[in-house]
Amino acid sequence: MRHLFIVLASAASIIPTTAMAQNIEGRVGKLESEMRAVQRKVFPAGAGTLMPEIVAPQGSAQIGGTPATSAIADLTSRVSTLEQQLATMTNQIEQAGYNQRRLQDQFEAYRRATDAKIAALGTPSPAAPVAASAPPPGPVPAAKAAAKTTLEAPRVASVAGVEKPSTGDAAEDDYIYGFRLWDAKKYPEAEAQLKKVVATYPKSRRASYAQNLLGRAYLDEGKPSLASMAFYENYKKMPEGERAPDSLYYLAQALVKLNKPADACKVYGELTDVYGNKISAGMKADVEKGRTAAKCS
Repeated sequence: MRHLFIVLASAASIIPTTAMAQNIEGRVGKLESEMRAVQRKVFPAGAGTLMPEIVAPQGSAQIGGTPATSAIADLTSRVSTLEQQLATMTNQIEQAGYNQRRLQDQFEAYRRATDAKIAALGTPSPAAPVAASAPPPGPVPAAKAAAKTTLEAPRVASVAGVEKPSTGDAAEDDYIYGFRLWDAKKYPEAEAQLKKVVATYPKSRRASYAQNLLGRAYLDEGKPSLASMAFYENYKKMPEGERAPDSLYYLAQALVKLNKPADACKVYGELTDVYGNKISAGMKADVEKGRTAAKCS
């Protein structure tokens, strides 16, 4: 009986210890599961994962006496370690959330300030008040118009003094009138008249004359760039025209005025190659003078 009592007493003492161990083991499993969830949230890529410093013993737990007490102490230590690590990771999550909210607030403040600046730039400034003593603007344009009319009156009269021919040949009459305007140094009026001849009578022999004379009017007016384009157009569009060789010659002259002597030399060469047998002796002499002035090789 005495032995039986001892055995029963030992069993009774083991049962609470075993229940306690199972309870702690359950807490450990729960904490480990929660910590893994937190780790996945803090370290989604798997970097920086924290591992418990104390792991469960590999062998089977010994129940009774000193081994049972040691197992409970190990489990208790694991629980404490896991709880501490879980608290640390929770604090990291809260800190990260705080930093994110702060950055978001800073960005919103910057966006509002930028929007305000853009809105301010787009708002028109208020117009300055007009002084009550300011004179009415009406007479000023009238005075300017009168002054302009007074200045232009002599020129209008001068242009009107250029006689318009009337032979019955419209193309011939319009060209001759343009030539007379150019000869009278009425360059803007001559240019308008010569453009009209080219546009109205493109098939007439006077079209080549008018386009070439248009370039000369620009050149005489001090507009070598426009002159070069007018001369080139005549050679390009009417190479068989009677004034195509003249346009090449004057094109070289315009290029010299534009400080392009090398291009002028090329144009002189083109003139000699294409029209060498058609140009007069006087033009050939002028070409040689031009080549010398441009220092053509």
